[in-house]
Amino acid sequence: MAARPYMSAFLLLLVVLEFVTVMGVTFPQCRPIVADDRDQIQFALNLEFLEAEFFLFGALGKGLDDFDSSSAQGGPPPVGGRIADLEPTVRRIIEEFGYQEIGHIRAITRSVGGIPRPQLNISAEAFATAMNQALDTTLSPPFDPYANSLNYLLASYVIPYVGLVGYVGTIPNLIRKTSLSLVASLLGVEAGQDAVIRALLYERADETVRPYGLTVASFTNRISEFRNQLAMCGVKDEGLIIPVQLGAENRTTSNILSADAGSLSYSRTPPEILRIVYGSGSERRPGGFFPGGGSGRIATLLLH
Repeated sequence: MAARPYMSAFLLLLVVLEFVTVMGVTFPQCRPIVADDRDQIQFALNLEFLEAEFFLFGALGKGLDDFDSSSAQGGPPPVGGRIADLEPTVRRIIEEFGYQEIGHIRAITRSVGGIPRPQLNISAEAFATAMNQALDTTLSPPFDPYANSLNYLLASYVIPYVGLVGYVGTIPNLIRKTSLSLVASLLGVEAGQDAVIRALLYERADETVRPYGLTVASFTNRISEFRNQLAMCGVKDEGLIIPVQLGAENRTTSNILSADAGSLSYSRTPPEILRIVYGSGSERRPGGFFPGGGSGRIATLLLH
């Protein structure tokens, strides 16, 4: 019963935003930015750093500095990361994801050069704040991503998808074939990570997240709705259970692979991504997982 008001609000938002999309309205804050291949690919490092640190700390209790400190390019260590209480299978999956992110950072750095790792906040408090904002309430006790496997998967739901849609948004703006090849390879792994996380959560979609009285599906729907609100550019994010008119071929309510009406991946611009990961709805107001703002030329220019 608790999920019904949230679903009604979510459906209303979808109707409004889908109308905007169908009518072809392009707001200034949703237009692509002008940047060369190097700057666009380096921007993605911000998300790769965030994913690497969260996955490595969650699975192993230590971060990028313990595995490849040179990749950090002199940036400060993250705040608040710690090992999570994970089931063996989930731990192995997250550990693999962490190693993959190290590879992504190395591949980008070798291809177009690195940027300093930005200050990252991956503390339980940062995730608790994000969940409170998404659910429009104050959870008690505060949400702790490191407490158990389900919490950690819900926290992970917050991150890789943002990197995925960022890569999709980058591809049409790239010029060099080598840049296209690199981003396509990165995108494939990011999409796989997101699919695994969503599939694991879908298996538990009707399970209640204790002690909050909301189902897993309700959490994902509210997180996705909140990200759409922050980014301000239409529906590009959907939870695990959706209305049938938004499902694949309008035939399913399951949404294990988030995609548009034509089953194509959504895309986001750098400003949209920063509005989400800052948790502020503004690419000029840092916070959330990036208390000092993102790193690299694009994030820096947008900040100022």
